[in-house]
Amino acid sequence: MAGLFSAASIPELRKRVFFTLFMLLVYRMGVQIPTPGINGEALTAFFTQNASTLFGMFNMFSGGALENFSIFALGIMPYISASIIIQLLTVVIPQLETLSKEGEAGRRKITQYTRYGTVVLAIIQGFFIASGLEGMTSPNGIAIVIDPGLQFKLMTVLTLTSGTAFIMWLGEQMTERGIGNGISLIIFAGIVASMPAAVGNTIQLIKSGELSLIFLPIIVSLMIFVVAFIIFIETSQRRIPIQYAKRVVGRRVYGGQSSHLPLKINVSGVIPPIFASSIMMFPATIGAFIQVDWVQRISAAFSPGTPYYYALFVGMIIFFCFFYAAVTFKADDVAENLKKNGGFIPGIRPGKKTSEFLDFVLTRLTVVGALYLSAVCVMPTLLISELNVPFYFGGTALLIVVGVAIDTISQIESHMIMRNYDGFLKSHRNKGR
Repeated sequence: MAGLFSAASIPELRKRVFFTLFMLLVYRMGVQIPTPGINGEALTAFFTQNASTLFGMFNMFSGGALENFSIFALGIMPYISASIIIQLLTVVIPQLETLSKEGEAGRRKITQYTRYGTVVLAIIQGFFIASGLEGMTSPNGIAIVIDPGLQFKLMTVLTLTSGTAFIMWLGEQMTERGIGNGISLIIFAGIVASMPAAVGNTIQLIKSGELSLIFLPIIVSLMIFVVAFIIFIETSQRRIPIQYAKRVVGRRVYGGQSSHLPLKINVSGVIPPIFASSIMMFPATIGAFIQVDWVQRISAAFSPGTPYYYALFVGMIIFFCFFYAAVTFKADDVAENLKKNGGFIPGIRPGKKTSEFLDFVLTRLTVVGALYLSAVCVMPTLLISELNVPFYFGGTALLIVVGVAIDTISQIESHMIMRNYDGFLKSHRNKGR
């Protein structure tokens, strides 16, 4: 609590926090604006019946926007899918790899390509969703689309694509001018906003007898255990000792101190589950809206709750853990920087041997992190699906909420430490004068 009051007393940090909260408020307001041409009551009845299916999971990540079929119905998932495609192409296409190494200018160019890809994916998803909605009805047989046709398709594609582009802009603004990662905070806000409705649905299930009251303490205990386990792993580090050699320059001796290189057990954070969930939802959502027999069979085979879905989901989490760790942590660059600064790992030769050692340690940590993410994302969801509880209480949702909260708090603490450090330097300089 004292830390929060300290954060509020820092003007720059307070401005960033308020800006982030305002952007999240704008996002939540946009979730309530419906897309034209939709029968809201029929759509709500449809999602109520399919709350425990793929639609429920997609609706969770969009913060309820899909259930309302608002202008933000596609959510931020097209942007995440485009980011995945661009990052994969960066490894394959030499021109993109060159751009990624050109510093700020190259990063802006890659960001621009990601934006273009987001718009293209939003147009494709918007068209398939609009086409699928025209043939869908509520459980009572009421058509969801009031006036189907080409005009409805064009209006829907334009509205949903514009909404996704606006969310993408909101996320970038929060990352640049606010606090925390904007894209992750948007997903975080959507899941947190859906939590009260999930609690209400669970209470209704207990009242109707579909969920036994005996299982409620089990669900709460499971959530507490998963949250505690996530916090423990996310804050754990493997500290590699670093020793700096002594250097004599004139009459002064530099170096000789000891330090450490901290490596998180889960190097990739919440990115792999978000990427994996995005890819799993993209083809399945299209399949759910296309009323073709073979498409329906494939969609049913890879829907949540099936063995194929969990096997592919775990495989994607493991793949993105290794991929993201390889992209974000360059063992060769770290070893070269240590060598230039006169640092070395005790017992390890500087240069190539240090790089090989760091790569070996990172690989082992990534294996542990991948198994941890897979267990957290799949095991609670498996148990909860047996109890017929909505996805909001699953491991993926808890992992994203806790992970983003820890990352945001860490950034706030970093700003506070920098502020206090600058103040110490200023006071020391004044005393020196």
